[in-house]
Amino acid sequence: MSLHADYSPMMETDSKPQVFVTSESKRFSPGSVRCRFLVIFVAALGIIALTLIILQFVVHKNTNTKTTKLPDVACTGDCTITLVESIPENVAFPKGSIHNPSIYSGWKNLLKMATKEIDIASFYWTLRGDDTNTSDPSTKQGEDVFQSLEAAAERGVKIRIVQSPPSKTFPSLDTIELQKKKLAEVRLLDMTRLVGSGIIHTKMWLVDGQHFYVGSANQDWRALTQVQELGLMTYNCSCLAEDMSKIFEVYWDLALPKSKIPDPWPDKYKTSINADSPAQIKINGSNAAGIYLASAPKQLCPPDRADDLSTILRIIDSAKQFVYVSVMDYFPTTLYTENRTYWPVIDDALRRAAFDRKVKVRLLASLWNHTRPDMKYYLQSLAALNGANDASVQVKFYKVPPFSKEIPYTRVNHNKFMVTDSVAYVGTSNWSADYFTGTAGIGYVINETETGNTVRAQLQAVFERNWDSNFTISVNCNQ
Repeated sequence: MSLHADYSPMMETDSKPQVFVTSESKRFSPGSVRCRFLVIFVAALGIIALTLIILQFVVHKNTNTKTTKLPDVACTGDCTITLVESIPENVAFPKGSIHNPSIYSGWKNLLKMATKEIDIASFYWTLRGDDTNTSDPSTKQGEDVFQSLEAAAERGVKIRIVQSPPSKTFPSLDTIELQKKKLAEVRLLDMTRLVGSGIIHTKMWLVDGQHFYVGSANQDWRALTQVQELGLMTYNCSCLAEDMSKIFEVYWDLALPKSKIPDPWPDKYKTSINADSPAQIKINGSNAAGIYLASAPKQLCPPDRADDLSTILRIIDSAKQFVYVSVMDYFPTTLYTENRTYWPVIDDALRRAAFDRKVKVRLLASLWNHTRPDMKYYLQSLAALNGANDASVQVKFYKVPPFSKEIPYTRVNHNKFMVTDSVAYVGTSNWSADYFTGTAGIGYVINETETGNTVRAQLQAVFERNWDSNFTISVNCNQ
């Protein structure tokens, strides 16, 4: 409520002195009139003083009980942003297809650059072959990353790790060992305690307040050689790195045993960088872009932090020519609730884009040993819209070919990205309700309208390479 709404101005009195007559029609003496006027004047001053004191108390109380908006601070600068991928062993694309640096090389770069601190947010840790009882040369890259992480700690780099609580399926033996050797401080983010369900599904590295990684790859040796992954490496970008650190600090502080989601949020977690005021970054020395970071679930978003679901919907709704989506799981439902419920929020946005605005929609979902059988029905339903009211909707499965030996939880396209005619989006979440209502994740949004070799154009090329490959199977309602 504004101060003006609380303030009722005093009625003004006539400036001329009044002459009062007694019942006997006798005038008051001049001294008596002056005395009465003085009393009225003093009383008025008292009322004004009391009003000011009350207003001061109200303002002070409101300041201490409501959040205050941070002053807008421009986030600008030149940054290096590189698309990175993990391509599973024995997977090859035709000559001339786009080829990006590996996630392994990106992580190694971060480890070499680190001089002060490394912050990592992750689901679980399985970087060594021993963790999965696997003896195979494809484990070497993960083991090298683990050894390099240990070496960084031994040369004085402070390492903080926040992850989901270990379980029988995901024991995270790596971080237990790092803690035992006093090479890292590890905290466990219990999303179920905080919001009632979910895990931390984020995959993020932050180094020296300058460089960071966001993408689909878990801290798992299989994510480097046996699973198809995609992410973004950002170098020499202190402005965005500082904003990323605010997301990490939310995780870090809420991972304390008796923590609670703040209400209100302290200023240190707040941001002024979002869809309405993105960071203005020149990428790789030439391409101008508006960039911001989104977070999930909404309960973990301080004031002005874009939430991941709203961000995805906004990107779909703003597309003018096409929306290409690559995700492992696509479900317009909940997946991990006791009683599954229908949740068509993203599905409806894609249908509106195709049906109402004639935006071309392509969706690439993953087919592997652990694909739920009913996902096919939802994909067929979406594909059935193709041709209705001139809508263009195409859906495919992407199936990574088998390896020479059976290794659990491998040979899958684990990507989580979207690209439109103006936006590149790289996330850490699968597309079902649970990942946006109770699971921690991050979305990295790059809005580029320039032509040429932009990050957006590179991401489009990755999608089209995968879409046109021999690893896809068309989905239609007649199957």
